[in-house]
Amino acid sequence: MDLAYIPSPSTGVLHLGPVPLRAYAFCIILGVFVAVWYGNKRWIARGGKAGTVADIAVWAVPFGLVGGRLYHVITDYQLYFSEGENWVDAFKIWEGGLGIWGAIAFGAVGAWIGCRRRGIPLPAYADAIAPGIAFAQAIGRWGNWFNQELYGRPTDLPWGLEISAGANREAGVYHPTFLYESLWCIGVALLVIWADRRFKLGHGRAFALYVAAYCTGRAWIEYMRVDEAHHVLGLRLNVWTAIVVFVLAVAYIVISSRLRPGREEVVEPERGKPVGGGKESAEAETDGESDSEAGSGSDTDAETGDGTALRKGSEDAPVDAPANGAESAAKG
Repeated sequence: MDLAYIPSPSTGVLHLGPVPLRAYAFCIILGVFVAVWYGNKRWIARGGKAGTVADIAVWAVPFGLVGGRLYHVITDYQLYFSEGENWVDAFKIWEGGLGIWGAIAFGAVGAWIGCRRRGIPLPAYADAIAPGIAFAQAIGRWGNWFNQELYGRPTDLPWGLEISAGANREAGVYHPTFLYESLWCIGVALLVIWADRRFKLGHGRAFALYVAAYCTGRAWIEYMRVDEAHHVLGLRLNVWTAIVVFVLAVAYIVISSRLRPGREEVVEPERGKPVGGGKESAEAETDGESDSEAGSGSDTDAETGDGTALRKGSEDAPVDAPANGAESAAKG
């Protein structure tokens, strides 16, 4: 007797008249909303201004979507450019297919542009939004459930995922790798939040921790999947990608901790002031005040042109000059 497996939706599209509402797109949009909302809370807690995260997301999100789609199409080009396939399908992003590696890489480029326009250090912004990105991935993976894609090997476990027969898939019960990754991403987000509070991570290290932790889970989850993928030395391409990115993330944490310990004191300075801190600004203000005082004194001396009006360094002149003049007149 079969136990109650996880059912798959019969369709991933809900039609409101002629308008199709696709669950995959809805999950992506909801994930972006959560990432921006939570990132904004963390940014304000670090001393930033409300709305800055959303302003930069206007650059980061479109870049991320383009990068995610490009990575998927390039690494799975046979799905779109082999014989019998329609290359136009490469643009149908609503049917699924976003590579997180490309999304993060291109999204970082967009975020860098947005941060540069606001005079904000990219590492500080990345630290603020890191847990939100993990939460967004957890939500976005449910889009794969609606599309009945990216499942694992066959299983008889009670939490197995029922897949119906369809294009490029056979009916059966499989490991719900979408669920595994969704839960893993929630764990990654909670880990980053805890570590950030405990160790005061800064200068991009919270984001690097998110990357390293995600790669750890993605490697074993990717190994369970059965969808078509390129292999290198017996391992799926995404497994190798996870390994390489994990090593780079850990190396960044170690090197950054030695070169720039602690956390940024200022993440979003006032317009026209340097990002690095208040020392330079204070010195500049002090110099300006000194120059102003010196200029004020010079103007006073120039306006009087008379020894009787001197205020500094000539105390005898204002007092003695009239007396001496009187004595000379008397003698004359």
